[in-house]
Amino acid sequence: MRYLAAFRATARSENVRAAAEQLHLTHSAVSQQIKSLEAQLGYPLFERQGRGIRLNAAGRALHNALERAWTELELGLRAASAASGSAMQSLNITCTPSFAQRWLIPRLGRWQAANPHIVLKLFTLQRVIDLEQEGFHLAVRQGVGPWPGLVNEVMMESRQIVVAAPALAQRLTGAPPAALADEPLLGDAEQWTQWFARCGLARRVLPSASFNDGGLLVQAAEAGMGVALVRELLAADALLDGRLVRLPGPALEGAVQRRYHIVYPPALRDEPALRTLCSWLHEEMARSARQLQGMEA
Repeated sequence: MRYLAAFRATARSENVRAAAEQLHLTHSAVSQQIKSLEAQLGYPLFERQGRGIRLNAAGRALHNALERAWTELELGLRAASAASGSAMQSLNITCTPSFAQRWLIPRLGRWQAANPHIVLKLFTLQRVIDLEQEGFHLAVRQGVGPWPGLVNEVMMESRQIVVAAPALAQRLTGAPPAALADEPLLGDAEQWTQWFARCGLARRVLPSASFNDGGLLVQAAEAGMGVALVRELLAADALLDGRLVRLPGPALEGAVQRRYHIVYPPALRDEPALRTLCSWLHEEMARSARQLQGMEA
């Protein structure tokens, strides 16, 4: 079994050193385990090129079969744990840093209170990863979707709205949309251009600051750096507790790129812990939508 674990880790990165770090072994130990596996099989699994290695045809075939078997093994272990009455389960989940910081983490207390037997292991990543190969059970993604090979559940679309810190918002009370062009603007220039166009204004926008993370954009607005065009969901808690104020004007909506999705491998579709998490995420998202709608009433 340890030979297969060494092979799997090395095959995923095609790097023995990275595999050794993942397995908490030495470089030579991993190399020796792979050589022992190849000796048992009677054929090589990698092409050696200097200090580098690449999977050969036999290695790719074994790796593909091993990944499928590994997923089935994990499912079997979780099923055995549930059948034995074991009280503890865990789910590896991933999402963007902005979604985790601005929306998910503030709600995890309710998750823990309702589901103390299911531990969430949260990893924040900006890139889209292969869930099965990276060992994740579920991801929350934002974008067009669907993602091939995964079950896709749409949660909600989060429109873009204009917000500011209370002091700045108070100063702008009653000002027309054109007045915002004279303020420090935070966010994406193209989106601001679209927003002004929705107001019937042609404006060439050069924001004073932009960010590659929506959470940082909301934080900058809270700090009073300027008027921000933000994703409403990420600003939800700040709007509800008064750290931010929504300014008058249209919302940018209708773009599928702004939808949030739950995605997971089809083999986990009926896994009880994952279904519990999916239901909870849908319920919490619906709660946020109701709260935001209540602010407009």
